[in-house]
Amino acid sequence: MTTAVSSASQDEPGTPRSAPRGPQRQRRPSERHDAITEMVLGSGSMRIEDLAEAFGVSTMTVHRDLDTLEARGILRKSRGHVTALASSLIESSPEYRAREHRTAKEAIARAAFDLVEPGQAIILDDSTTGLHLAGMLPQRQPITVITNFRRVLDELVGEPGIALISLGGQHYQWCDAYMGALTHNALHSIRADMLFMSTPAITDDICFHQHHDAALVKRSMFDAAARRVLMVDSSKFRKRALHAHLKLDQFNVIIVDSGTPPDDISRLRDKGIDVLVARDGDG
Repeated sequence: MTTAVSSASQDEPGTPRSAPRGPQRQRRPSERHDAITEMVLGSGSMRIEDLAEAFGVSTMTVHRDLDTLEARGILRKSRGHVTALASSLIESSPEYRAREHRTAKEAIARAAFDLVEPGQAIILDDSTTGLHLAGMLPQRQPITVITNFRRVLDELVGEPGIALISLGGQHYQWCDAYMGALTHNALHSIRADMLFMSTPAITDDICFHQHHDAALVKRSMFDAAARRVLMVDSSKFRKRALHAHLKLDQFNVIIVDSGTPPDDISRLRDKGIDVLVARDGDG
């Protein structure tokens, strides 16, 4: 099943969460890992010393805990801090992305769902917006879903009327998705009706990603679909990443949320791009 997200989660990062009350020495390492993850995902970033104080353990113990979480792609350490935030070189984990702008992503997914018809074969990438869409797809069965995102596979496996195709490849912890030569080979051998994808950043009306492998997989997905839909919340227009992969005017439809600046929407429409604005509560 997909990772549970607390109903108290905020759409915006950076809001500190309350530290556990009293020393937490009694926690087992696995329980402490879960508690650390919850605190850092809720705050976006924290000082390592503050974590040690909050849990009543040494900074060395916290460093070992964070090494474990970093290896799983959930958090990363940097100069006395630990962060879940994305940078221009590193994408944030699915756990953190699932908490960001959740209301906007749900609205975008509902608008995307309206474009899906029974009997289609669709591709979903490793975006958390696509994960929201995946949860709606059983209402459009029979349908074939093709993906490299393990969480979409977990969401849909066993659902009646859903033909599920895993693209395979090498699994990467930081995104919980499959990439590499096997993934590309699988995509080169199929042709789907629609692609629904997202991107971490948009600069000069070009989609960018922090990781070259991920950018290449998105390009292969694009080439394997007859109709391509980009799903992006307004925050993507304010972010930067390293690797370009697709221009916005290459997509058939771009779905944005109601928080997207009107100037951005007008600029895209002036270029002849079909832009759908998803309204909160649509559907």
